[in-house]
Amino acid sequence: MSGDRSRVMRRVGFVILAVNVGLALAKAGVWWSTGSLAVGSEAVNSAADAVYSIIVLAGLYLTTQPPDFEHPHGHERIEPFVSLFVAVGVFAAGAGVLWNATTSVLNGTYGRTAGTAGVAVLVVSAVVKYGLYRYCLRIGERTHSPAIVATALDNRNDILTAGAALVGVLGASYGVPILDPIAAGVVSLGIVYTGYEIVRDNVNYLVGAAPPDDLTAEILERALEHPEVRGAHDVVAHYVGPEIDVSLHIEVEGDMTLFEAHDIESAVVESIRDLPEVDDVFVHVDPKELGEWKEDDRTTRLFERRAREK
Repeated sequence: MSGDRSRVMRRVGFVILAVNVGLALAKAGVWWSTGSLAVGSEAVNSAADAVYSIIVLAGLYLTTQPPDFEHPHGHERIEPFVSLFVAVGVFAAGAGVLWNATTSVLNGTYGRTAGTAGVAVLVVSAVVKYGLYRYCLRIGERTHSPAIVATALDNRNDILTAGAALVGVLGASYGVPILDPIAAGVVSLGIVYTGYEIVRDNVNYLVGAAPPDDLTAEILERALEHPEVRGAHDVVAHYVGPEIDVSLHIEVEGDMTLFEAHDIESAVVESIRDLPEVDDVFVHVDPKELGEWKEDDRTTRLFERRAREK
């Protein structure tokens, strides 16, 4: 991992932590002074965000460490586990808010009106979270960091939950106090859905799933674009953590020298490794005279689709 990528990811972690702590304190202050359940649920949401921000920051510190003897490929594979810790915290926060909202509706103990302060803190929260969502998504996609992308998704849904809480605050202000706990319940569902998204997006990194079809087609294209490569088969690409390991066979003329075959293999490896998502590439060189080329309907379909899109 480059030093620049490490610095960027750590800076993002500190920004996320600082913003979430600030929002949690602001919402908690309004909650304490008004007793609004909708604002209180948002305060819990932001507090949970602050707690998992610390976990994310610690995880990013570990993942940005350079390779060592025990981890020759680096530490990036820790990131999906960091994201799952984020999901656990998100689920816990959502369950707590839902319990509080449900109990309030059943008992008829609605929160008080939050007034102008409640409206202001929720509007500011939505605006700040939108900015943080765009920032985290851009950095997460650029650095291929599932932990930062997971945080971006959480910030995106925080915009929706802040809007739901705002509906509850305004409803209570206009004489419909039951909207306050109902809004809190809607917020909790948004929180839980965020946890689901994070789990869904990171499980593939942990179970070695295949990458998207477009990326698989790009890998094959890069192997076959070498002028001396006559075919490719037994292509296997799968996630190992957030990165992709690739193995494949290429076919070349059988009368080549070992030096020539080695140069072709090295060129194909470097071409595929230039893809930012790819970590390791393993290429086996076969003489084309062995006839090991295999028809692959899926590969043909991928190539045809990419040709139409170009």
